[in-house]
Amino acid sequence: MEGFEKYYQKDHQTRLDILKQKKYLDQTQLDKLQASASEVKISDAMIENFITEYHLPEGLALNYVVDGQEYLIPFVTEEPSVVAAASHGAALVKRAGGFKTTVTERLMIGQIILENVAHPEQVASFLESQAEKLLALANAAHPSIVKRGGGAQALKVRVLAPDLISLDLIVDVKEAMGANMLNTMLEACATYLQTKLGLDVLISILSNYATRCLAKATCALPVELLTRNGLSGAKIAQKIATASRVAQLDPYRATTHNKGIMNGIDAVVLASGNDWRAIEAGAHAYAARDGQYRGLSTWIVKDDILYGELELPLPLGTVGGSIGIVPLVKINQQLLRLKDARQLEAIVAAVGLGQNLAALYALVTDGIQKGHMRLQLKSLALSVGATKAELEPVVSRLEALQARDQATAKKVLEELRNKQSERSRT
Repeated sequence: MEGFEKYYQKDHQTRLDILKQKKYLDQTQLDKLQASASEVKISDAMIENFITEYHLPEGLALNYVVDGQEYLIPFVTEEPSVVAAASHGAALVKRAGGFKTTVTERLMIGQIILENVAHPEQVASFLESQAEKLLALANAAHPSIVKRGGGAQALKVRVLAPDLISLDLIVDVKEAMGANMLNTMLEACATYLQTKLGLDVLISILSNYATRCLAKATCALPVELLTRNGLSGAKIAQKIATASRVAQLDPYRATTHNKGIMNGIDAVVLASGNDWRAIEAGAHAYAARDGQYRGLSTWIVKDDILYGELELPLPLGTVGGSIGIVPLVKINQQLLRLKDARQLEAIVAAVGLGQNLAALYALVTDGIQKGHMRLQLKSLALSVGATKAELEPVVSRLEALQARDQATAKKVLEELRNKQSERSRT
């Protein structure tokens, strides 16, 4: 594109000047970009062609008791109802003693894909005989992780097709998420397979399907805690269990069921500086692990107790990548009083289950819109220019009118200001 040649090599101010010269943005818009760019050096190093920082709100989810410890949990999200819902779900579970979690191991998997394989079973057997050598090569490529007690632990060979083999490298990544570490190890092994053994390597890269890094959260609520608006807790609990069953049977329901779980999980993962896209990909793959896409959580009622369980891959880190660069991440770690990656995985799993409980509870009682709508109307009022002082009267008027459109919101705000102006004159 003319004028944008080697844009990545230009400094931040020059990039903005080009946008003005080419009439993509005017000065007022550029001023807003500059006002949003508070950490230019950091952000410019993180992505290419940096122009500004895109800000999302951060709030605290409350009431989370996980393995006997209560947490303040930072959420980064633009969705109005997520923090409120997560806190409500956690409050219900808190009254029953909180969440219990299990994190059994923290191992990541990387793949070297071999192509043009003539005799897959023979090649697979040969690769297994090379395991000791390949593990040594992998660890030599990243000796610092070995010093910290981690490193390549095992190899697994899988025949994918008559001409394709996956050589899976299983690595203890300690406190890191481990993507760069794994890729470095894999490339070292791939070079050996190509140059020394004459095998055709198609690709070598980590897998985000982290089935050796699972976290599980559970909770148990006496059904009487769920009583609401004249509806018995036993009835509500049974409805929640049935809704959960539908998510196991129907992919259409399961998709939205899991989206709700990920509302909370993504918000905490983002606040912790981790890769929420990797977590999303792994979670949805895990939801389809038996060949049908299903809900990640399950809820059942037994002996007047509602039992909830959520398990999913959570390869999260507390060091490395953007975790060590973004200033807010360290503050969020302090808010969480975070000690290690296992603790973070436990917290995130509990958040997913708490978020899911709140969503199902709302769905089977008042419906999902009642709690959401007031928060959505606040966003609508802000979008038409309402100040903080004007929010409540504008939202109340929109509720009375049962209106949700921007034109009505603008009209309501204008009427409110006209009345305030008349009062000030009299």
